[in-house]
Amino acid sequence: MNTASIRSKFQELYGAEGTLYTSPGRINLIGEHTDYNGAFVFPGAVDKAMVAEIRLNGTDRVRAYALDLGESAEFGLNEEDAPKESWARYIFGVCREIQKRGKKVEGFDTVFAGDVPLGAGMSSSAALESTFAFALNDLLSLGIDKFELAKIGQATEHNYIGVKCGIMDQFASVFGKAGHLIRLDCKSLEYEYFPFDPKSKGYRLLLVDSVVKHELASSAYNKRRESCERAVAAIAKRHPEVKFLRDATHEMLHEVRSEISEEDYKRAEYVIGEVDRVLAVCEALGRGDYATVGEKMYETHYGMSKLYEVSCEELDFLNDLAKEYGVTGSRVMGGGFGGCTINLLREDLHDHFVEEVRRRYSAKYGHEPKFYDVVISDGSRRLQAT
Repeated sequence: MNTASIRSKFQELYGAEGTLYTSPGRINLIGEHTDYNGAFVFPGAVDKAMVAEIRLNGTDRVRAYALDLGESAEFGLNEEDAPKESWARYIFGVCREIQKRGKKVEGFDTVFAGDVPLGAGMSSSAALESTFAFALNDLLSLGIDKFELAKIGQATEHNYIGVKCGIMDQFASVFGKAGHLIRLDCKSLEYEYFPFDPKSKGYRLLLVDSVVKHELASSAYNKRRESCERAVAAIAKRHPEVKFLRDATHEMLHEVRSEISEEDYKRAEYVIGEVDRVLAVCEALGRGDYATVGEKMYETHYGMSKLYEVSCEELDFLNDLAKEYGVTGSRVMGGGFGGCTINLLREDLHDHFVEEVRRRYSAKYGHEPKFYDVVISDGSRRLQAT
């Protein structure tokens, strides 16, 4: 994104020049609702990011300006100094979590802005947390490793925002690498980069935002989590080595079919299948086989819609349109109940598909979807001054 407006506002407010840092949003190609089941996710950082200019100010206070909102906040660095502005709590939380790890944080001035779309499931909040965690670590030479930076962002969500998220969003933002997706094992936290260059094969990634959000929420999410836990408990009576659904097979699940509810069975069936699909997609990418990647994306959508039941009418309609127009792969991305579909499609199909989806979706639902082309990009870093 263009950093000139950030630099100009920083100069106007603080009469000096700071250092620019950035962290990206993320997509997850496949591996949905697998994190809390001890399995794999397969995210990548995108070319939409948060950017902050930061300068230590020699005090114990933070002065922050959110350029996109036109709002400012000022706060101290003790627990009782929590700011009232919700966006400022992300920055405050990062400072506090760094301090809890025995590191000293000093006051600073900052102006930040971003082009990560809000509400589209690209994790703008993780991008914000990662930007400030990375920047303070660099400016203050704190020596915190990248994994801990991701955990600082996650802990900020838990302790200062009230969202009990997994590690994927912050991990992808910090560890992102251009032209690569990252398979993260949510049980061991081991990770591996896989080359992902759809452009070289004539494909591209497109997010289609339904611009609807049906209430999840948290109750529906928690119910699915509990279904998975009940299935694991039933399987573990026969197979004590099974601690998560990731450790189970379809055969093990079938053995306990009469002991759990039909709903719990369907939820577990989706997760076990999704674990296999992530591994299949990694293998397919190793051979440059984007057709198989697309096939697995459609299978995931079916599972999320019919077995896990976290899709919605609008997302199913977008998925049906993708099939109808020959899109290679499409699925709901994120927790579900609204938000985006992620689509892998041939370059030559892109413009026609966008045009047709805009027309038919608007006719059916009375509002236009939004479209975001995404390119897999680098993670948290310091920017050269522009």
